[in-house]
Amino acid sequence: MYNTKKITEDIYWVGANDRRISLFEGVYDVPLGVSYNSYIILDEKTVLLDTVDKVVAHQFFENVEHVLNGRKLDYLVINHMEPDHCAELESIVTKYPDVKIVCNAKTQSMISQFFDFSISQDQFVIVKEGDTLETGKHKLMFVMAPMVHWPEVMVTYDTEDKILFSADAFGSFGAIDGNIFADEVDFEHRYMDEARRYYTNIVGKYGPQVQALLKKAAAIEINMICPLHGYVWRKDLNIFIDKYQKWSAYEPEIKSVLIAYTSVYGNTQNAAEILSGELAKLGVKDIKMYDASVTHPSYIVSDAFKYSHIVFATTTYNMGIFVNMENLLHDISAHNLQNRKIAIIENGSWAITAGNLITEIVSKWKNTEIIGNKITVKSSLKSTQREEIEALAKEIVKTIK
Repeated sequence: MYNTKKITEDIYWVGANDRRISLFEGVYDVPLGVSYNSYIILDEKTVLLDTVDKVVAHQFFENVEHVLNGRKLDYLVINHMEPDHCAELESIVTKYPDVKIVCNAKTQSMISQFFDFSISQDQFVIVKEGDTLETGKHKLMFVMAPMVHWPEVMVTYDTEDKILFSADAFGSFGAIDGNIFADEVDFEHRYMDEARRYYTNIVGKYGPQVQALLKKAAAIEINMICPLHGYVWRKDLNIFIDKYQKWSAYEPEIKSVLIAYTSVYGNTQNAAEILSGELAKLGVKDIKMYDASVTHPSYIVSDAFKYSHIVFATTTYNMGIFVNMENLLHDISAHNLQNRKIAIIENGSWAITAGNLITEIVSKWKNTEIIGNKITVKSSLKSTQREEIEALAKEIVKTIK
């Protein structure tokens, strides 16, 4: 049975939710599921913007058929070739053999990489920056957005209703719970963390490219944003755009401390706990602590983008950094985090190397400073070291203020 949602008088959401998915892209924990968004414009010509992942294909085609209501499909716009949005391309062409595929040249070449079926050259409408397509009262303009977050990505702007079909930009983890618009839910408390986690882990590496897209978006009037994942924005767009400005510029959202630790027998955790208590005594609010051995790194990466200060506390293990902390550090590095203050706590019973190895990694992060004296715990924290922790807490607070 169809399950469509009306966006405007002649634009419909025809996507679907996947609530059984456990790992998005085989990597990211998605306890709230994920939505795959696709849209149809009913004009003199009909337009489908993107498809969906194959796991929700049945629902998708019921939705498409219901909205078209017997009309043929004239155009399929491909904003992004990733399979969670293009898996049903071949099925669309099979079902609607006269459909024109609107895409850029990079996308056209990728189609042959993902699919074996043949498409005649005259079935393609190849577009470049600023090209337009008139479908009746609607006029679609195409804007290239390379590396947000694949090289072929583009976004589509409807000049009639001033809607930005934003591809993976402005998306979020989480299925759509009935309401389609962000202003119909408590987005700030229910989904903003998932939107940040989606951005930082999927797109976070490509901040300069996102900044370039935001500059293009600032030059046009946008009344609505329709992403390929998550809720549609029609009110308070500045809230989400401001988040993207900060995230893509690697600016922290809050001045506070994130503490990520790994601890084999609890002694490193004890040092981290004491530091968090000292920070609280000095007035630091909204401190966040994670055990990197039990928390999926995507959550810690997300908060690393949110917080101004990060403390890494870990043990030396096999002459290196404890494996889960090492993985986390490399994951954060891969997402290009910048502009942070870092403090380090290391532990070990002999040949302690973790602190210096962490320093080597974070020293490569742009505009990032290691603050305070590194604290070295030899097996367990001694009462004589409390002054060291108090001094580190004071140094952290000084740089916060």
